[in-house]
Amino acid sequence: LIRSYDKLRETAGLVSLSNRGAISMKGSDCASYLQGLLTNDISGLTAGTGCYAAYLTPQGRMIADMRVLNLGDRILLDVDSAQSDALTSRFSMLVFSEDVQVKDESSAWYWAGVRGPGAVACLEQILKPERTLSGTKALTAYQGLDNGWWVLNGKPVLAVSNDELGVPGIDLGVSSAYAGQINEQLEVLGLEWGNAGAVEALRVEAGTPRFGIDMDQDTIPLEAGIEARAISETKGCYVGQEVIIRILHRGKGRVARRLVGLIFSQDLSTEPTSGESVYDGHETIGRVTSTVLSPRLARQIALAYVQRAYTAPGTRVDVADGESRVAAEVTALPFLPLSA
Repeated sequence: LIRSYDKLRETAGLVSLSNRGAISMKGSDCASYLQGLLTNDISGLTAGTGCYAAYLTPQGRMIADMRVLNLGDRILLDVDSAQSDALTSRFSMLVFSEDVQVKDESSAWYWAGVRGPGAVACLEQILKPERTLSGTKALTAYQGLDNGWWVLNGKPVLAVSNDELGVPGIDLGVSSAYAGQINEQLEVLGLEWGNAGAVEALRVEAGTPRFGIDMDQDTIPLEAGIEARAISETKGCYVGQEVIIRILHRGKGRVARRLVGLIFSQDLSTEPTSGESVYDGHETIGRVTSTVLSPRLARQIALAYVQRAYTAPGTRVDVADGESRVAAEVTALPFLPLSA
């Protein structure tokens, strides 16, 4: 785990993206259709750009989160594979007179992530620009969710920037028929598959919540702290907007609970599990969602929801650990190195 973690933080490594699904939307009304459903500004996307967004209920609760990629000839929604079928059905049922065709393409795509400061330098050795499908923007200029088509051994490859682990990264999407070929090419570069524990440690350190783990269908995006990435305050109406705007403007962004970081006592010998309660004395004030051993901080850390009064960095709390409790301190996200 430590060796894999160091490679991902200092050079580059491969990350499995087998949990990702893909929904394709084609037709002249795709952007305007999604503009009325998702939280971010979809109509402002141009070919080769993308954004992170959420899909909400009218009550402002999350149905799903996704990366929205404008590929020029279509819009691709990068979603959790466990939700792709249900989301495809839901989006299809909401199409009335619009020129929009929705298709679950999850089985047609294979995705692999190349993450780390050296990711771009590695990929520039094997990827060639595809001038007919997108511009010739260099990988080094990719930021946000920039994307573009490249060629590897004559096969089209979609490259998408991704920094969810707190390090630079490029995700590669190819036809599932070419999965073996692209894996071979990446491994020839000396890239190794990242240990799952190392990848999870980087995600938690970066404070990136994951739907199904740190966010669910009871979560308001503001509680998870994703509003800066996922919500446009200048776009027109979308499902759930009234609740979000009321919290942001009338409530000044205050929600009953917030996702925070927890750093456990340095001498902690066990690791509390997700779902454990967070306490202030005898009062239950929150719940842990993700826990990892952080190689960088040399101790256990966690993501947890706590009541608004306990979100200030430095707040002392206790976390259930079986029949006992362990001390922890609230910290802002992302996690920062501990002072000496």
